[in-house]
Amino acid sequence: MKAVQYRTIRAGPEVVEVPVPEPGPGQVLLKVTAAGLCHSDLAVMSWPEEIFPYPLPMTLGHEGVGTVAALGSGVTEVAEGDEVAVYGPWGCGRCRTCAEGRENYCPHAPGLGILPPGLGSPGALAEYMVVDSPRHLVPLGGLDPVQAAPLTDAGLTPYHAIRQALPKLVPGSTAVVIGVGGLGHLAVQLLRALTSARVVALDVSKEKLELARAVGAHETLLSDEEAATRVRELTGGTGAEVVLDFVGAEATLAVAAAAVAVAGDVTVVGIGGGTLAVGFGGGLPFGVSASAPYWGSRVELVDVVGLAREGLVSSHVETFSIEDAPLAYERLHAGEVNGRAVVLPHG
Repeated sequence: MKAVQYRTIRAGPEVVEVPVPEPGPGQVLLKVTAAGLCHSDLAVMSWPEEIFPYPLPMTLGHEGVGTVAALGSGVTEVAEGDEVAVYGPWGCGRCRTCAEGRENYCPHAPGLGILPPGLGSPGALAEYMVVDSPRHLVPLGGLDPVQAAPLTDAGLTPYHAIRQALPKLVPGSTAVVIGVGGLGHLAVQLLRALTSARVVALDVSKEKLELARAVGAHETLLSDEEAATRVRELTGGTGAEVVLDFVGAEATLAVAAAAVAVAGDVTVVGIGGGTLAVGFGGGLPFGVSASAPYWGSRVELVDVVGLAREGLVSSHVETFSIEDAPLAYERLHAGEVNGRAVVLPHG
């Protein structure tokens, strides 16, 4: 089968031929129907050899949906032909955190060598993939696979972040979304679906700001040195109750710190390498909570898929063949993908 692999440190991804995997006991083989591409893939491929944590070659792709193609012994929870989405942050499955469905925060997974697909384990950028347990599969319920693939990260991650902030997103509040890319354009929709807050979207791309407006942002602003001032003007000088930074660079974090209201939230989702000073007199207004959430829980993925089935969120996608996946990564790196890039392994 064809797969997109990262094979050499600091080199680009390659399309290669590898054997079709076989599911072991308790595992599920999926015929992958769609796989999303993420900026975190680019970040992984930029790490130097001395800190690279995963074995190579590694099949990429941590956003995947597919059709159940074969079952390992003992699997009864799904059947061949089921259309499912893959929950990516796999945990040990036995601790209290995993029992609550919050496998994204499993404290034991790293020590046990349990790694997410596409981020250490073979991922979804292939014609077939093995999922370690049926508990990591969520039924699509008729949802279009191309729409569904980005939901497993680009939808789940902002949903998880927004749920944490819901107590502050009351009528009359303001939420700022910095970066209207794969995650940000879904965050705008989730904020509109889940809250009555005014949604202000920031980006450096006018095209992406147009997308933000199209999917529901009340206001759109260029993300520049004047952005925080304009947010404060829009809020009568108080600032935004919640700022969600889907870039995470020094410049965007500076905007977040300057735009957030007293006792507000700054949530850092992007992995742009910036840092945020936290502490008394550290630059944030009094009472501000700062967090860096990771992915989301299993039940939250069920929620996001349900929202998509109801038509409340929709992924803006550009599709590619598996042969064109390296080109798709190049375009993603250049900022030329508006929304999410999705690979269709079977054409």
